[in-house]
Amino acid sequence: MACGILTKGRGLDCNRISGGIKFVYFGVYDQFTAPIETVGLVQASGEVTDIEMASNVLYRYTMPLGVASLTETIVGSRENGTIYYTPSLSVILNRLTKEDQNQIKLLGATKLVCFAQLNATLPSGNDVIVALGVTNGMELNAGTMDSGAAWGDRGGYTLTFDGIEAEPFPMVADYTTDPFDNAAFNFGVGNPITS
Repeated sequence: MACGILTKGRGLDCNRISGGIKFVYFGVYDQFTAPIETVGLVQASGEVTDIEMASNVLYRYTMPLGVASLTETIVGSRENGTIYYTPSLSVILNRLTKEDQNQIKLLGATKLVCFAQLNATLPSGNDVIVALGVTNGMELNAGTMDSGAAWGDRGGYTLTFDGIEAEPFPMVADYTTDPFDNAAFNFGVGNPITS
């Protein structure tokens, strides 16, 4: 007996697509409210269709061009009959500052749900946004703080957040005008984004 049945095929996509990440949004894992099974994020067919948060805050980090990326590794065991997914988000922040040092310390002490706004676009023309750590959260588990050696070297932070999930990362439902302005998303009053 088969456990799953394929439901569609896939043709060739456009031969000109854009990689990379424009913005990363961090939400504190404990601030997402019920339903418990997805930590305040309702998923339908690989898409986040509802977000419920107690804090009404997502913290937006603007990424320099060409430095942020995400990867999700599929980990399967034929012998054990198991499969899971390990999302990983890598960001680079230029310049060393005491303010960033303090925020990085907090990011390292907090379980997060991460959203990445990609350079790729939907048919509507809006950016694709993916959600990472929707069930088990993401954690800052690696990184560096560098000064560089030569005058032209970059000084700043390289941070890697990772997680482990039973399902692949979902995409966030398309927005109307601004990211996360969906009617079903309950952030309370006003825009949830804090820069």
